Amino acid sequence: MKQNLLALISGVIFGLGLCISRMADPNKVLNFLDVTGNWDPSLMLVMGGALAVTLITFRFILKQAHPVLTEKFQLPTKKDLDTRLILGATLFGIGWGMIGFCPGPAITAIGFGLTSPYIVVVMMLIGFLTHKLLLDKG
Repeated sequence: MKQNLLALISGVIFGLGLCISRMADPNKVLNFLDVTGNWDPSLMLVMGGALAVTLITFRFILKQAHPVLTEKFQLPTKKDLDTRLILGATLFGIGWGMIGFCPGPAITAIGFGLTSPYIVVVMMLIGFLTHKLLLDKG
């Protein structure tokens, strides 16, 4: 129960951060990607802030015996690049560049009452289901 409550609180804080920084606005993202036109570097500042916090805090967090609300850390073990990873990252980047939404901002933008975030989230769910049915071997 504590873990679910913390996940909910973390999600709300993340969503508020996306809204306050306007990163849930696809036009903001598309302007960041438009380096030859109406370029807006503010997304780089938001990413830089997130990276700075992560770089500073991760070394202290990983020195703990375990996370606060679970028994062990679940860190990725795979270190090689394979075709599926490269293809997936490429498709993600193309989709992000075409519409200006990635998963977090798309879910957050549902609260704005626009149609496009719903379409993005439905398509993400279809993609997840397709992966599960066709590609997930585990």
